[in-house]
Amino acid sequence: MEQQVQVTFRGIPHSDALDAHVRERATQLETFATRITGCHVAVESPHQAQQRPFRVRIDLTIPGAELVVGNTPDENPDSQDAYAAIDHAFDLMGRRLHDHLRRQRGDVKTHTHAYREGHVTKLWPVEGYGFLESSDGGEVYFHRNSVLHGAFAKLAVGSKVRFVEEVGDKGPQASTVTFHA
Repeated sequence: MEQQVQVTFRGIPHSDALDAHVRERATQLETFATRITGCHVAVESPHQAQQRPFRVRIDLTIPGAELVVGNTPDENPDSQDAYAAIDHAFDLMGRRLHDHLRRQRGDVKTHTHAYREGHVTKLWPVEGYGFLESSDGGEVYFHRNSVLHGAFAKLAVGSKVRFVEEVGDKGPQASTVTFHA
């Protein structure tokens, strides 16, 4: 790594063991990209309860891009364990970095899809899916993983959304859903 890894602890005391674990995981990212110019990792515990959920944010700089991954307790069921939360965030960053580098090399076709407007008509929060009605009246399935920025929990029937529609196994589905608050 061209620059030192920066590790910040917020809401928890500094831990040499966690610090070493973060640095080890950051070094592993070099298997994807050898020219990492910066890496800042923030490990946070915003609650002062006995079982504290951990949030981890990674800012990674490579030539021509800055990649950011942040996982929150509602996105990661293992967030009660700091090591598991760190591993989860670095796994996400590894996939994001790998995908970014593949797009840069031209290994992946980039599709320009037009966003469509719609609203949520049916929602099953526990099961993690729902249906949208597009502006032309069509019904489109969506899954919690299609909702950007972890906003699935904020959705309600009637919520206005933008989405990209694609053909799924059982009909139209939304591959990307953006929530308008």
